[in-house]
Amino acid sequence: MSFASLGLSAQILKAVANKGYDTPSPIQAQAIPAVLEGKDVMAAAQTGTGKTAGFTLPLLELLSKGTKAPAKQVRALVLTPTRELAAQVGESVEVYGKQLPLKSAVVFGGVGIGPQISKLSRGVDILVATPGRLLDLYNQRALSFSQLEVLVLDEADRMLDMGFIHDIKKILAILPAKRQNLMFSATFSDEIRQLAKGLVNNPVEISVTPRNATANTVKQWICPVDKGQKAAVLVKLIKQNNWKQVLVFSRTKHGANRLAKNLEAKDITAAAIHGNKSQGARTKALADFKSGAIRVLVATDIAARGLDIDQLPQVVNFDLPNVPEDYVHRIGRTGRAGASGHAVSLVSDEEAKLLRDIELLIKQNLERRVIEGYEPTHRLPETDLTAKSHGQNKGPRNAGNQGRGNGRSRSPNKGANSGGASNKSPNPRRQGHGENSAAKVEHKDGQRSGEMARGHQPNANAQPSKPRRPRRPNANNNASGNNASGNNGKPSGQRRPNANRSSNGNRSANKPS
Repeated sequence: MSFASLGLSAQILKAVANKGYDTPSPIQAQAIPAVLEGKDVMAAAQTGTGKTAGFTLPLLELLSKGTKAPAKQVRALVLTPTRELAAQVGESVEVYGKQLPLKSAVVFGGVGIGPQISKLSRGVDILVATPGRLLDLYNQRALSFSQLEVLVLDEADRMLDMGFIHDIKKILAILPAKRQNLMFSATFSDEIRQLAKGLVNNPVEISVTPRNATANTVKQWICPVDKGQKAAVLVKLIKQNNWKQVLVFSRTKHGANRLAKNLEAKDITAAAIHGNKSQGARTKALADFKSGAIRVLVATDIAARGLDIDQLPQVVNFDLPNVPEDYVHRIGRTGRAGASGHAVSLVSDEEAKLLRDIELLIKQNLERRVIEGYEPTHRLPETDLTAKSHGQNKGPRNAGNQGRGNGRSRSPNKGANSGGASNKSPNPRRQGHGENSAAKVEHKDGQRSGEMARGHQPNANAQPSKPRRPRRPNANNNASGNNASGNNGKPSGQRRPNANRSSNGNRSANKPS
């Protein structure tokens, strides 16, 4: 099968040929015809199989036959979870639509909103956006969706993992009901199917690979090593194997910065990319890595999806991810579009459980290779693939917390449980304003927690507060509780006697008229 047989125009076929592609991938071969027929689509395929072209090519074909977008209007909206993925999709739209009279724009946070408003004011046919910035623009009336024709959710599972469910629902509420809907995801989890119920209509389901499968073009192995020796082992592997382009994953932002500095100190050019970096710094680091100006890009999981680097040969997990599914997405940065790649994970004894969950997920034991001179203190055990996984995270991170929180929960009814019982439930503010909570707590007049707060009605189920204990009399007080010596030694909180009051508290006879 060739791209020419899929019903694409000559302009698009020329752009595809210029990129060096002549045969569509399995996901493209199935998705493109369905999209061109105007059907809703739910498509799942592992990272690196060409999902982006699977919707950008037919989207360009459909829009090229319609009317151009008027001022402030958007004809097709593509939602992505990260800035890097938005930029990648936007680049794909520009490359494949170069010969077409269509306008496109990419909007995300971390950069000035003014130029984005200016571009949208002229209308765009295709808008690629992250959810937060899109809502900001809509609230400023910078764009309208009254003429929207197509909605695309790219990496839908990742958007749910990152807590965008509330923003997605807000966006869906402002879109016209009549539209074509496309969902592209690495997996079809239960959460994705729940979201799809209110989104797609009689969709064509496409799944070309097993769930959580790793690409067979990626050679994977494990390097057992003590935690304190990881940096030294990484330096040795890079220099010994003469790796020219390596994407290294760190679990934390500070760890990524520290590792990049350590590599620079060993004469290995490196840069870090994570959420604390400005958008300009992130863009420069990625551009330098693609051009070969730096050998190593150290990233957190913000870059696990959305980085499309041609022929990336090597991925290293400096730290294993807390969520086993992220391992699949990390190593999916190499071995893309049929090319071969290598993925090595530096695993310490403290990460044995994380390794076990990953091996149970991908249903294989990864080869262990010990580096001479860096033998670990403890041996990493082989995983029993027939055992049940008790620690494996089978759903998205913070599954019970669909807001933008950090996964921690607090009790919304603090003090309301009798007997001091600790019945904790997720904070409704961190749960998309309580959309998915079983018992939504109503906060009145800005009340955040604690129903006994001043000026608010207590919870009907809360225990009544205990009466305040009487204050102990001060030694300087007389039996009546009044201060015998004026205000010296007056107990805290006691009212100072008024000179115009008698000892019994009544007004004196000489009060002014």
